[in-house]
This record gives sequence, C-alpha cells and structure tokens, in this order.
Amino acid sequence: MFGDSFKGRRVWISGHTGFKGAWLAHWLLALGAEVRGFALQAEPDQRLHDGLDLGRRMDSRLGDIRDRCSVTDSIRSFRPEFVFHLAAQSLVRRSYAEPASTFETNVMGTINVLDALRSLEAPCAVVIVTSDKCYENPETGFPLREGDRLGGHDPYSASKGMAEMATDSYRRSFFGNDSSVSVASARAGNVIGGGDMAADRIVPDMIRALASGETMKLRYPKATRPWQHVLEPLSGYLSLAIHLSAGGTPAKLGSLRSGFNFGPEPSSVLSVAALVERFRAHWPDLKISEAGALQHEAAALSLDIRKAEDVLGWRPAWGVDRAVAATAAWNAQSPRSACDKDIADYCDAAAARGLAWVS
Repeated sequence: MFGDSFKGRRVWISGHTGFKGAWLAHWLLALGAEVRGFALQAEPDQRLHDGLDLGRRMDSRLGDIRDRCSVTDSIRSFRPEFVFHLAAQSLVRRSYAEPASTFETNVMGTINVLDALRSLEAPCAVVIVTSDKCYENPETGFPLREGDRLGGHDPYSASKGMAEMATDSYRRSFFGNDSSVSVASARAGNVIGGGDMAADRIVPDMIRALASGETMKLRYPKATRPWQHVLEPLSGYLSLAIHLSAGGTPAKLGSLRSGFNFGPEPSSVLSVAALVERFRAHWPDLKISEAGALQHEAAALSLDIRKAEDVLGWRPAWGVDRAVAATAAWNAQSPRSACDKDIADYCDAAAARGLAWVS
C-alpha cells in the first residue's frame, strides 16, 4: 500500500518500545526503512518490542524524551528524512497520580523534538502524534473536528492539547511553507491490537482477568469511544508522512501541515460494555462486573475523519468486529508472525476497498 516510499529512507521514531511505536517500527522495517528509535526501556509488562526483536533489527537507543540534549543529539546525528514522535505518558488515570511528569513528558518532550528539528537542513516529514483527547470535549454527541477547541479536563488530556498548541506554534514560527521541515500532528482514537499488555487498558485488563480467572471490573461501562485496530492510525501516520514528503503548492502544503484525526467509521464508536461483549464472543470465559469510577473521564468521544479522507484519501480498512477478531486471535502466535499476518491482512482489506494511501 505504500510502495517504496520508505525503502532505504532514514526514519526516526520516539517511543518505539511502546505498543504503537513497536508496531510502527516493525511495519517500517518491513517497508525497507532504516529505523532509529529513541525511548525509555520498555515497561515490565509491555514486551512487544522484545518479542519483535527490534533491539537487533533496528538502531534502538534508550533515552528520556525529557532530556533535551539527548533528543537533539539523536536527531542531529541520524539526519532523518521522516520523524514520528510517539513517546508519551499515555494513561489518563496515571496522569492523575503523576500530573507533573505527565506534563513534562507530553509537553516538554514534544517541544524537545520540535526544537531539535530546527537544526535540520535537508527535507524531513514530521508527524507529531497526540491523542483524540486533546480536545476540550463538550460531550454533545457530535464528532470532534480538527478546528474544535483544544484543552482537556484531566492532566493527560490537557497535556495533549498543550502539545498540539506547541506544535502549531513551532510550525508557524519556524516551519512555514519555505521550510524544508514539514510538520503535521495526528490525533487517533482508542486503539486495540495484539501485543498490548500495558496496565490500565481495556484489552490487557481482559487478558489478565482471563489468565487469572478473576472478574474484570469495568470502571466506565457506558462511556463511548472510537475503537480501532492499531494498524488503522498507523496507516494514517504513514500516509500523512508520505504526503508531507511529496510537498506541493503552498495551498497543498498548508492543508497538510496541520492536525488530522484518524478514527473509525461511526459504526465502530461503541460503549466500553459493548466492546467487551464483542470480545466475550471470542473469550466466553471472561467474567465482568461494574466498578465505580474514581476520576473524571469523558462519557462520550468520537472523531470526524473527513479531513483525512479529503486531503489524504485515507479511510479505515477494518471495522471494530475485524479489529476485535484479530486482537482476540493474536496470542496464539509468535509476535513477529502475528504482526506480519495482521499487516498483510490489513493491507489486503485496504486494497479490496480501493484505498490509495499514496498520492
């Protein structure tokens, strides 16, 4: 689906030891890219990076995104042609327990990457990954659009809104249409997929409950979220990067150098309880109960993805049922073969739908 767009190209990824970052690094390696990663050591329960043997297959560097000098040295010495910034503190509940470090990682970490990019002289396409929670969500039931107000109630959401504002400031101040560095941001929905075992996320919590025989407690069963397989937003990030790299007229560059939503079709916006019931069709032994919520989380969230469709030609290839089936079947295989199978199946589905992710 991406041809030779990344073959032999230097790609720098932050957060490659995390769930989405590991999937992205593996996909880029399959596309023939030369990949350097910059991230903290993987969390003890998040071992996809090791399962994919990324430490041997790519230039995997350990470092803290809050360390400005280390980030700058890593980017300058590698001279990337593409940058994907994914490193983040990504959990809402942890942000309540660790608000200061959440802001340091998500805001200053993003600024450190953007500041390092100012020294690049050769062309570079940059995708700053934030979150669908970057918006000041009024919970009206209407899908959020890219021009809606940024903000957030909890520290995590607020930090992602601030990261978007910092990205926009750097883009307008230093990376205008005459700059060889093209910067866009990406706001994805709630992702699921094989290999995710992080604490305090819905699918890993189900897997742990199944393994232990314990009852899983749902904190927000009625909350609705835009659920999508991890390959959906990753395909959007890759498509966006290719379009940025291709350049074009000032008008086209202006539309590309901006924020983009990558979410599912409306039929895949489900409540937490409805998502769990779809997994129970594959995991009938899963036991669940409801538990009272401790902190505020948005009751309703969905994304308007028409901009990605109109500007990039990107649309989702899988619905939530296909995403659930792929995720539920994943643990029966080795990580590498499972990722390869999902990527191949996903690209086949995209081709069957006539999607063209490359301009």
